[in-house]
Amino acid sequence: MSLINVTNVTFAYEGSYDNIFENVSFQIDTDWKLGFTGRNGRGKTTFLNLLLGKYEYNGQISASVEFDYFPFHVEHMDYHTIDVVGEIYPDYVHWELMRELSLLKVEEDVLYRPFGSLSNGEQTKVMLAALFLKENRFLLIDEPTNHLDMEGRKLVSTYLRGKSGFILVSHDRAFLDNCVDHILSINRANIEIQKGNFTDWRINKEQQDQYELAENDRLKKDMKRLAEAAKRTSSWSDAVEKTKNGTLNSGSKVDKGYVGHKAAKMMKRSKSLEQRQQSAMEEKSKLLKNVESSDSLKISQLPYHKSLLAELDGVSIFYGDKTVCSGISFTIEQGDRIALSGKNGSGKSSVIKLICGEDMSYTGTFRRGSQLRISYVSQDTSHLQGNLTDYAREHGIDESLFKAILRKLDFSRLQFEKDMSSFSGGQKKKVLIAKSLCEPAHLHIWDEPLNFIDVISRMQIEELLLEHEPTILFVEHDREFWAKMATKVVEL
Repeated sequence: MSLINVTNVTFAYEGSYDNIFENVSFQIDTDWKLGFTGRNGRGKTTFLNLLLGKYEYNGQISASVEFDYFPFHVEHMDYHTIDVVGEIYPDYVHWELMRELSLLKVEEDVLYRPFGSLSNGEQTKVMLAALFLKENRFLLIDEPTNHLDMEGRKLVSTYLRGKSGFILVSHDRAFLDNCVDHILSINRANIEIQKGNFTDWRINKEQQDQYELAENDRLKKDMKRLAEAAKRTSSWSDAVEKTKNGTLNSGSKVDKGYVGHKAAKMMKRSKSLEQRQQSAMEEKSKLLKNVESSDSLKISQLPYHKSLLAELDGVSIFYGDKTVCSGISFTIEQGDRIALSGKNGSGKSSVIKLICGEDMSYTGTFRRGSQLRISYVSQDTSHLQGNLTDYAREHGIDESLFKAILRKLDFSRLQFEKDMSSFSGGQKKKVLIAKSLCEPAHLHIWDEPLNFIDVISRMQIEELLLEHEPTILFVEHDREFWAKMATKVVEL
């Protein structure tokens, strides 16, 4: 066991006015299985890069271990996988590699195929196996679930549960719960570490937030009551002071000493009330700094003139001579929330493209309602560049509504001035979702919408779909989202 010490670390990107981290200090035990969470754009990947020594910063990071980053950058995708493993870890022992691959259900023949020919899930598993072979290393695992289907996520989380000495960035709640024993969270105002899995952390966070909100309400009421009392006391004090130089109704002179003493007593009480007010204000100012805003979202779906929007009956889709999927039969009716399920490569994206109207080679019967308007969120965000104002204009959506939705999804106003190409993966995905929520449509089709999206935003999207019950077809590998949302499951 050894410690990674982070002491008074402050960091900002060159040319930026805002610090990403400011005087951050904490310790990490190198035996921990550490889940790393926080809203998009808070600096999770930046912190991993600081550990890797990629940026200059103020403060100190000390560790007796070396750090490795996942995903490993593979320069030669045409090399055989076994040679790529040799690039990751030249001193690997073959039987140890086979043991790790066996735990991840990866067949040995994968090693003798070009790395680029492997599926994203296979590449993820091979890289993890090779990196965990290294000794005296602390592994920084950055969002491995984005390329894993539901079965792959379960397998990899079980594999990680048997390991120790890593930081895992993931927004998949079930995945984190299965394999971590501590949570490192980047909050609005600080960074904290807590023992337990993600659910433990979330319950504690909600209890703390509820306590702070209740305290905030109590102090607001106290401050109002104290202000009114101070105002009354001050008025009484002034009134009494004015009688010093007057006479009583009986004509006798006022006892100035008594009146002065009474006025001074009232003034003292007024000062005491002011101090209590100030104390309450200071106490209140310490609250709510880490309470996350999660305003509810809205979706305005157009009503369609028929209950049936689309139908597939015995559909098989082809790319050239290759059959991508076959025998697909299901209907999309108003109010359906359909989860399109299946392993990576089973044809989910091809089915989506067909329904969206792309020119696909297929057999069987496919019917789509006339004048059906579809709003589509793709997996790919690489095309996003330029500013948000131009993007809204280009897609014919209401700019103020678009930006209001992004604000609810935790975009700062400063973010609106940046080029979209500089956004984090989660922020780019939020742009696509916000656009989709602005588009008038009869049917929403979302292909892996939650990749890179932070947990709080996932829960906002869940609440949106449960409250407004739009007609939606989606592909998603987050088990909790899938289980809550789907009214119908189509298994490929």
